[in-house]
Amino acid sequence: MKILLLGKDGQVGWELQRSLAPLGQVVALNTRSEAFCGDLANLEGLANTVASVAPDVIVNAAAYTAVDKAESEPERAYLINAQAVAALATAAKSIGAMLVHYSTDYVFPGSGTTAWREDLPVAPLNVYGQSKLAGEQAIQAAGCAYLILRTSWVYAARGNNFARTMLRLATERESLAVIDDQFGAPTGADLIADVTVHAIRAARRNPELCGLYHLAAAGETTWCGYARYVLEQAAELGVELKVCAEQIKALTTDAYPTPAKRPANSRLDTQKLQQAFELSFPDWRQGVARMLVEIQGK
Repeated sequence: MKILLLGKDGQVGWELQRSLAPLGQVVALNTRSEAFCGDLANLEGLANTVASVAPDVIVNAAAYTAVDKAESEPERAYLINAQAVAALATAAKSIGAMLVHYSTDYVFPGSGTTAWREDLPVAPLNVYGQSKLAGEQAIQAAGCAYLILRTSWVYAARGNNFARTMLRLATERESLAVIDDQFGAPTGADLIADVTVHAIRAARRNPELCGLYHLAAAGETTWCGYARYVLEQAAELGVELKVCAEQIKALTTDAYPTPAKRPANSRLDTQKLQQAFELSFPDWRQGVARMLVEIQGK
């Protein structure tokens, strides 16, 4: 099997380089790749890359993820999250390849307290979510074989993310305040990558498994609860902090306005994915604790 991986240096892309390797030959690209075009802003280059590599599976781990910045530059958000995805889907259809693509809980309006199922109505609150939804719709319209995996609150030991930011701030500042009325499940890039490989293998054997799924760790928390857990674990690992977990002040979303409106409910129902692929997802705390050990070990 030949696999084309885009976005190899991102949190999920980095883990995918590891997890995809046993499946076959992996051509992993980023925006700076020279032999082939890995820049999602170059639509013609992407199409040429797919034609030249002729992969059996395309895994798109690249995206425009600057949620607030998207409000002021929607054209670029749509170029990368929708138009480029449409180009990949069209190219995949032309050569009979499967396209694996990652989307987000931000396609939902974030209302209520019930975890979102795949069949519930979508209504993005911001440009980022709208552009990601447009990407999903482009894949479905293209008619290629696909796996769309919606996830949320992604983290990894590599790269920038909320947990690493909290650790840094807790060593620099005398106080911290974090949003406590947005709910979701922190989900590790390693879990996403490993589930992706399992799903690819199964869907290649049984194409009826292709489709749209939700992928997130089990359980739920708020950003404030997440931050407190991170600092609790860091303290146990011996990290010197100026702020301890119980000192973090809980904020409401209204007290911390941002250019892009965030959903209050980012819970994702993963039962469809678990049942289709015979999987069981660990509680979010397990992955976060493991990540923190990895970070401190570097």
